[in-house]
Amino acid sequence: MGLGEMTAAASERARPTATHRAIDAVWRIESARLIAGLARAYGDVGLAEDLAQDALLAALERWPETGIPDRPGAWLMTTAKHRAIDQFRRGQRFRARAEELGRDVEARQEESALDRDPALDALDDDIGDDLLRLIFVACHPVLSSEARVALTLRLRGGLTTDEIARAFLVPEATVAQRIVRAKRTLTAARVPFEVPQGAERTARLSSVLGVIYLVFNEGYAATAGDDLMRPGLCEDAMRLGRILAGLAPEDPEVHGLVALMEIQASRARARVGPTGEPILLLEQDRGRWDHLLIGHGLAALDRAERLGGVLGPYALQAAIAACHARARTAEATDWGRIAALYDALAQTAPSPVVELNRAVAVGMAFGPEAGLELVDQLADEPTLAGYHLLPAVRGDLLERLDRRDEAAEEFHRAASLTRNERERRVLSDRAVTCLESTS
Repeated sequence: MGLGEMTAAASERARPTATHRAIDAVWRIESARLIAGLARAYGDVGLAEDLAQDALLAALERWPETGIPDRPGAWLMTTAKHRAIDQFRRGQRFRARAEELGRDVEARQEESALDRDPALDALDDDIGDDLLRLIFVACHPVLSSEARVALTLRLRGGLTTDEIARAFLVPEATVAQRIVRAKRTLTAARVPFEVPQGAERTARLSSVLGVIYLVFNEGYAATAGDDLMRPGLCEDAMRLGRILAGLAPEDPEVHGLVALMEIQASRARARVGPTGEPILLLEQDRGRWDHLLIGHGLAALDRAERLGGVLGPYALQAAIAACHARARTAEATDWGRIAALYDALAQTAPSPVVELNRAVAVGMAFGPEAGLELVDQLADEPTLAGYHLLPAVRGDLLERLDRRDEAAEEFHRAASLTRNERERRVLSDRAVTCLESTS
């Protein structure tokens, strides 16, 4: 749960001040590590999130008066453990554990001496990463695929139910129900907080890859807020992807995902202008792309291709990204190959969003009329009804066809649908430009 969902329950003092915005930023950074450490300590993901949220409430009440501590993550961990002690004592079920935790907390009472909690440093499997353990637990097969992704984005990505709903293009209430049921199911099944081994690990790998990429996407193009990107999520996703590549070196899709994320992340500096405005791919200064990341991404893609077999969805998307990365200029982009790769992706992993992207590629390779024909076939697709990129793409194609009045309507509609302020301004400006050019 993010700050926006907790503020109403905190206190009348929890108004949107600069301090509360800082607390929200701290929560975004620390929540996943906090929940992961608590889940390993107590073996219950649902309890871990409850304790973390209790700590957030305490921060909302205290930090506006005392200021944000030098080590906010450690403060939250200690506060959460205090709450755990209270719960265990009230329940009289874990008295011995409570006494042990009490001695641990008493040894670190002074906030100025707080550092990383020792509980986070006890690594006992071949991954050595609590955050990765958290993803594998949330991707347990006792959960549906939808619940796995929603729960992991909530716990690992620190996203609100609203943000997850936007990513999934489903109602917020649906996501909330999935998360609540998933936590109950994990608790009832007594799922251990560990990375599985052997065949069980392989079975869960596909879900883990999907979750990592969704976390990356939320960082690469934030669904809401004032900023286009949340770089911390991108970096965490790439780090976890590299860990997985070491864990499963013979799986081409793992390397495909790493390649895809690193090539996309290479554009980060060029995606945002001086005032934070988004810069479209074809208008970016390619000299600002991170060529070291591109090199790493291309190497990972090469490894995926050399492992043989039919390329999976991530490797295909990485191959598409590589077409852009290899083009020295926007005009040199091989749109014919990109369209062919999208054809393959539509066969391997069909979805309305893939079809929309395919329409963009076809429009670039074979003309805007061809692209518009494909976009119009998606007009009645229910899952795209609130997806701002559908009218944005249609507006772009109409503008290229010099149907500027229609294009302006589409850009206005896209601006009304996006929750990201930066995107809204760009889309609104494009609508105005279209109207001005017709007058």
